[in-house]
Amino acid sequence: MKFTDSTELSGVNITRDGYLAGSVRCARTGIQVYAGSEVGKPDMETVSVYRGEDQVFAKDSMASFVGKPVTINHPPVPVDAGNWKDYAAGQLGEEVARDGESIRVSLALMDASAIKQVQDGKRELSVGYRANLVWGDGVAPDGTPYQARQEGIIVDHLAVVDAARAGKEFRIGDGANNWGARPTTTQADGRKNQMTDNLRTVVVDGLSVSTTDQGAQAIEKLQNDVKAAQTAVADAKSESTKAVEAKDAEIAKKQAEIDDLKSKVLDDAALDKRVQERADLVGKAKTIAKDLKTTGVSDADIRKAAVVAKLGDEAVKDKPQAYIDARFDILVEDSASNPNDPLRTITSVKPNDGASAWGDSAFKSAGVAMKKEA
Repeated sequence: MKFTDSTELSGVNITRDGYLAGSVRCARTGIQVYAGSEVGKPDMETVSVYRGEDQVFAKDSMASFVGKPVTINHPPVPVDAGNWKDYAAGQLGEEVARDGESIRVSLALMDASAIKQVQDGKRELSVGYRANLVWGDGVAPDGTPYQARQEGIIVDHLAVVDAARAGKEFRIGDGANNWGARPTTTQADGRKNQMTDNLRTVVVDGLSVSTTDQGAQAIEKLQNDVKAAQTAVADAKSESTKAVEAKDAEIAKKQAEIDDLKSKVLDDAALDKRVQERADLVGKAKTIAKDLKTTGVSDADIRKAAVVAKLGDEAVKDKPQAYIDARFDILVEDSASNPNDPLRTITSVKPNDGASAWGDSAFKSAGVAMKKEA
């Protein structure tokens, strides 16, 4: 179990380095009385716990004070090398000695903020330590009966607190989640009343709440947990928003691509028009060169091939498409205006094996008028 003893901080001075140093009393022998529920006995109203000299002043127990951290309030967890920087504001020195029924240790606070808190009135000390509770009825040297005793006391830290629960007297306590549970009485000055916790003020949702050191620590931890949860939620919302925006952008891009494809698809009327235009072009090209290949050939290439078939490659060499299109249109007009051009007719006739046959065929196609002229 984890326990604490408390006393008042006194006999300290500020060094020329600005540290607060001195010698303090911080543990004692004797009996403390707890509510049964505080020490794992909910069926008992109170439990008296005895700390004997053989345990308080045991060599190992006293040696455990040396070099331990001094903290501001009790930390929520034991202090070790992994979290020392998070909680330590100073440390205990090598001076550990018996002072009557108490233990006196040397102390030094090195943190400026912690020193200021002491100067402003935070002046009580509470030792956090572990000990075993050995159950069994007994009677203390002063004749006070008890139901359990502490053994194997090992110090974890010494905390500076606003006010120890027992005022200037020592106290011990136990708790599952923090250092110190509330004892119901103290034997130091014979008081039998329920000891009240000295309170700290904590702001919760804009309201000032008075609570104990441990309560304040619990509230602060919960507030930090809430902040961490809120941050996690905010981060999750941000990531979700980014994911939605990315998906929206992807959808918008796909829609734009679909719209672009739709704009390139011909409707029935446009398709009919395009078919007619193609047929007209092919027909015109065939009037220029009837054996011209048009299947799978673009409109521009059809025009060019027709011009080349009629006029030769030199007619289109290094010429822009606009020029070729114009020459094509002229050839079409010429063909339409003079469909019986004798020269065109002659050049369109293919030779056969007999020269006379070719000549006869040509002149017959050209007409009787040319024979008469000959």
